[in-house]
Amino acid sequence: MIINKLDNVEINLEDGHKYALRDIKKGENIIKYANPIGHALCDIKKGEHIHSHNMKTNLKGNIEYEYNPVFTPKEKKENSKTFMGYLRENGDVGIRNDIWIINTVGCVNKVSKKLAELTGALNFEHPFGCSQLGGDHKTTQLILRGLINHPNAGGVLVLGLGCENNNIDEFKKVLREYNEKRVKFLNCQDFDDEIEEGVRLINELKEYANSFKRTPQPISKLKLGLKCGGSDGYSGITANPLVGSLSDRIISEGGSCALTEVPEMFGAEHLLMQRCKTKEIFDKTVKLINDFKDYFTRYNQVIYENPSPGNKKGGITTLEEKSLGCVQKGGLSEVVDVLDYGDTITKNGLSLLNGPGNDIVAITNLTAAGVHMILFTTGRGTPVGGPVPTIKIATNHSLAERKKNWIDFDASPLLEGVSMENLTDDLLDYVCKVASGEATKNEENDYREISIFKDGVVL
Repeated sequence: MIINKLDNVEINLEDGHKYALRDIKKGENIIKYANPIGHALCDIKKGEHIHSHNMKTNLKGNIEYEYNPVFTPKEKKENSKTFMGYLRENGDVGIRNDIWIINTVGCVNKVSKKLAELTGALNFEHPFGCSQLGGDHKTTQLILRGLINHPNAGGVLVLGLGCENNNIDEFKKVLREYNEKRVKFLNCQDFDDEIEEGVRLINELKEYANSFKRTPQPISKLKLGLKCGGSDGYSGITANPLVGSLSDRIISEGGSCALTEVPEMFGAEHLLMQRCKTKEIFDKTVKLINDFKDYFTRYNQVIYENPSPGNKKGGITTLEEKSLGCVQKGGLSEVVDVLDYGDTITKNGLSLLNGPGNDIVAITNLTAAGVHMILFTTGRGTPVGGPVPTIKIATNHSLAERKKNWIDFDASPLLEGVSMENLTDDLLDYVCKVASGEATKNEENDYREISIFKDGVVL
């Protein structure tokens, strides 16, 4: 399969690996997706397999960029679909009405787990909230604030210990305003029986949450997180372009999407920069990219320490090859905002969200930014899920058949002649069903995890 007429490689659809379309000289760029994905380490003959043995990345350190916007006109559509969601008192819309237990500190993880088992509430364990300094401590607070404010939670119990850095009194300064009927607080050290008190508070939260009923909502209210993990050679051909097509559809009808995994933009960032709506957004995107490169070099790590062993086995050789496939999840819509840890999506369109490619950190960042669900493409397969519905989209049919307990949607029909438009319609139908209450595989299996980004000293 030839992806673009400018490419000098073709893809073997049996294994997702690359083969030379013509003779390629040593030092010449390898072209895929109409962009360089590295250079030849030696002369490569037509038909020869191209991978780590004869190809190397072109990536280097910080780059100076120029703002040269190129926009693909998109037809704005009227809301054609609705979903059944929960309209909150503050005007937000949720697609679930769960009770969440958010721990201020890792010391109460097992208390929250026991409360979840007793009440049916959802708890999300993490090891932080104490012994952190500076930016790490602030990031933990901001991520927890984003989770507490998430509209999928009908009620939230904030569970603390009492002596931690992120104690409830201090955390309230970051949380700021909150609905006292929706958010309750419990310091475990303050009660003889913290389990009894926790159950009592959760029952109050359940009573409040039960006052909300599903009502029809336009898809313009949807906020989708875009993520990939365990990518393979098919990711940039099937699942990622499909998610990009759906992203454009949602945005055209007034919705919002967020793309994260900054290191997996390296080598493809120019495609995002030329779609930045304004020079200000462009400058923020440049800073987003270069700051993350600085993060690598600050720890004496090369910026191209990627792809993973699984990626390579699946046919991905360099980070720019991976990135050019990854960014396709963002479709062709304008980039309207750049978000940092703990920021919330507020604009219709595509937002770029700071954070690493690590799967659990990325889904946590997306959730804290307010996405209702995460579209998670994968070629190798993974059971991981976030606090919100996490739709696993298989890049190949073999994975979709083998791991039916993980996979929610199969993107491989694109290889069999099904049109992008028709499969996008099918995926949109499924997204609306999930938004209306249909459980994803991660929800059925109760696979819900969080992990908070760390970049500093632990006392």
